Amino acid sequence: MFVRIAVPVPALDLLTYGVPEGQPAPPVGARVVVPLGSRAVTGIVVDVSRDSSAPAGTDVKPLRQVLDTEPFIPSDVVELARWTAEYYAAGAGEAITAVLPPKTRGTRADAHKTARVVSVSAAGLDPELKVTARQREALDILRGAPDGIASGELARRGISADLVTRLLKAGLVQTRNDRVERDPFGSATSDLGPADSSRTLTLEQDQALTRLLALADTRVFRPALLHGVTGSGKTELYLRLSAAVRASGRRVLMLVPEIALTPQVAALFRQTFHERVAIQHSGLSDGERHDQWQRIRRGEVDVVVGTRSAVFTPLRDVGLIIVDEEHDGSYKQDESPRYNGRDVAVVRAQRAGALVVLGSATPSMETYAHAVSGKYDRIVLEKRVLERPLPAVTVVDMREEYAAEGPDVILSRALRDGIAARVDRGEQAMVLLNRRGYATAVFCRQCAGTIDCPNCSVSLVVHGEGVSRRARCHYCNYSARVPAACPTCKAPYLEQMGFGTERVEAQVVKQCPGARVARLDRDSTRRKGSLTALLARFRAKEIDVLVGTQMIAKGHDFPGVTLVGVISADVGLGMADFRASERTFQLLTQVAGRAGRGETAGEAIVQTIYPTHYSIQLACRQDYPSFFSHEMHFRSAMRYPPTVSLINVVVRAKSYANAMDDAAGIVRVLRELDPKLASYRVLGPAPAPLGKLRGEYRVQFLMKGSQRRRMREALVQTLGARPDIARRTVVDVDPLSVL
Repeated sequence: MFVRIAVPVPALDLLTYGVPEGQPAPPVGARVVVPLGSRAVTGIVVDVSRDSSAPAGTDVKPLRQVLDTEPFIPSDVVELARWTAEYYAAGAGEAITAVLPPKTRGTRADAHKTARVVSVSAAGLDPELKVTARQREALDILRGAPDGIASGELARRGISADLVTRLLKAGLVQTRNDRVERDPFGSATSDLGPADSSRTLTLEQDQALTRLLALADTRVFRPALLHGVTGSGKTELYLRLSAAVRASGRRVLMLVPEIALTPQVAALFRQTFHERVAIQHSGLSDGERHDQWQRIRRGEVDVVVGTRSAVFTPLRDVGLIIVDEEHDGSYKQDESPRYNGRDVAVVRAQRAGALVVLGSATPSMETYAHAVSGKYDRIVLEKRVLERPLPAVTVVDMREEYAAEGPDVILSRALRDGIAARVDRGEQAMVLLNRRGYATAVFCRQCAGTIDCPNCSVSLVVHGEGVSRRARCHYCNYSARVPAACPTCKAPYLEQMGFGTERVEAQVVKQCPGARVARLDRDSTRRKGSLTALLARFRAKEIDVLVGTQMIAKGHDFPGVTLVGVISADVGLGMADFRASERTFQLLTQVAGRAGRGETAGEAIVQTIYPTHYSIQLACRQDYPSFFSHEMHFRSAMRYPPTVSLINVVVRAKSYANAMDDAAGIVRVLRELDPKLASYRVLGPAPAPLGKLRGEYRVQFLMKGSQRRRMREALVQTLGARPDIARRTVVDVDPLSVL
């Protein structure tokens, strides 16, 4: 008897192993320890063959150990991971083992967290015992707790470990180890109060919920786009729809794009569904993720809230999957398997016969195209709750600001005055710049050289001020002190150019000295819990102005924010990427929607040097249909998704010549496989926009066509014949970026 195993090795297909004589075959989804070369690894059983002879020409090794006698991963999740590996041209092993939580990937069974519990023994119940006063005090405490007390709690009550040891030796107490579930919620729900079930839906919300409930009641697969403007109450619909699905005996999976959103959304669901909610995201400790995953697997959970990887949680009887902010790029994994959590969620819903709701104020082009074609239901919320108006938007032409105040101006006059007015009135403001750091580059006025990363073809970004300044690469994390003189010509004429969120924060502090200002980006929230704490402070109005990157634009609901400023709104338009306009429109629409969500009307001030660009103009009007029409004209003319399917392939090598030669060889074979261009076209090879990354040169080519399966098969076949190149090749199916 033989089993096919997925092992955690990149690009490796399923491997065949033998089941030792006399042992039962492990079930699909079980973990097993298998030999791989000179080491032992933990794999997942994917298939069981009852054949008595090994495949021809193979030397089949036996399993070393079976860790599970029943499926550790449900078979439907195993199959979903196999589909993911095939669709995204990844190794089956790296896709399937990626669904395992931490602490379950080693070569031994799980190590659960336990706590030592002390309880009184039968001998310790004798009231006539001759013991010391401290021992009697300890026994009296334990007699009042028949189930025992954890040793940590005893220590807090003044009962030391030495005292417990003496009682144990005397036979007066006994101990046991109980499993402890680590609670990732902590105080996440403590400041929210009980769930409010009395909220009255608007007419639009009521109509939308009626349609969604009808789709869920069919118990067949159906995808629906919930297209609601910012502040239209999509989350309330998610909660009510989830309650109805749960009442019908099925379970709910709720995906959010960012870790920053997970505590807020999870807390709202916890208010409604109490302990039947679990969360899954990488911001949890390994132990917390492990315990939450195990609760889901044991069936103790009805609702799971999590980020991208939560799509693979072992949740049974799924009746509803919600993908909030479905357009967000965070759903796309940037390492193999390069899956899109939104698209995998659609496939999971299809296989489970579930309703999948894709919610957004700015849907992705692909999702909206499906809705327009009728493939997805489209449910629209055009108004904010309580008839609150959308924020008034002012576009500031920064060319006029530069002419009036000089080339170094960061905050326009309108934005400076707007922030000051809000602070004076006790209101809050948010300022967005989607670029970290203090300055984007350092250049020499004598030789015009810049300080570049030695490993990547980018300039180093300056972080900090004064003596603490460092220049850092945002790709490989290389850093160095900013030199006093040019490394090339030794001239002392170094200048900083450009600016990031650090400098914007400094400018806001300078312009509004009485304001309480904070910054939210990846640099300011590196420590665990710092992001959640910062958002909590802003929600509690302990911060007047929050400066940040796109992290502040996603789904947050701060009623005190009445002004949103966008600096360098066009920063993404110059990127060599066909999605540049789409991302700009989405970001501006989303961040403007953070303003005016309370009782006071909101305003957005957008600074740009391209005030007439259609993505900026239409974002300011929150006119998605017009943007989609305009953008589709460009996508159709240039043959980009959603008009065609796209695969981005990047070949890496230690030299540019080797990378180009290898890529050219792959492209030549691909063209030979489809000489009549019936299935696809190949564009390139050419130097990648980011030509060098982490010490390797990069050359890319694109495959475009209407037959995605044929494109994948041709590429996998070609790379399979050149494993030396395949190990240095990145394959990105349905890319969100071609940089």
